[in-house]
Amino acid sequence: MRFVQGFLRQVLAGLAVLLALTVILGIAYPAVVWGISRIGTDSAEGSPLRDAQGCVVGSSLIGVDPQVAPGQPDPYFHTRVTGSVTDDDAFAPGDPAAALPSNQGPSSEVLASFVEQRRAAIAARENVDPSAVPPDAVTGSGSGIDPDISPAYAAIQVARVAQVNGASVDDVEALVDKYTHGPQYGVLGAEAVNVPELNLALSGKETGCGGQG
Repeated sequence: MRFVQGFLRQVLAGLAVLLALTVILGIAYPAVVWGISRIGTDSAEGSPLRDAQGCVVGSSLIGVDPQVAPGQPDPYFHTRVTGSVTDDDAFAPGDPAAALPSNQGPSSEVLASFVEQRRAAIAARENVDPSAVPPDAVTGSGSGIDPDISPAYAAIQVARVAQVNGASVDDVEALVDKYTHGPQYGVLGAEAVNVPELNLALSGKETGCGGQG
């Protein structure tokens, strides 16, 4: 009899612990985390970017390098190299779904060749001396979808963007300043310019929620 009573007490204690942990870890904790994630910003939803009509046209967390047809005016600010890079293509396709780091190390001859090709192409596009092209312009990020560029890379693009968009250099520089953020938490990293936000503000386009984006 005493064995049965002890066994029942252990079963009841185990059931009580199971019920308590189910409530705490299976209901209360997820609910608290979900609630906190929705305080302040919409980062839990992917930090979507919306056009003037409220349509989602991208994310401020995902860098997609805008492409223009060959020979056409280029009105955009460009990100770092995005997407996955093949061994025979110095520039990535710009597809976030294919985003991968190159895994090319500092001693890689392929990477060195890519860097020089990118430096020459970017210098020609921005009409600047190759020495003015900053390091982040010719290298990709670990994620392959970095939305930010250095203020130096944004600065060499200002003149082209202003001319193609029929805007003044001062106005474009003001937009760059607006979308430049400081180090994370004030100490991590350096100043950076968010390209998706900047391009959306620059274009001011209304795509329509049934359209692209």
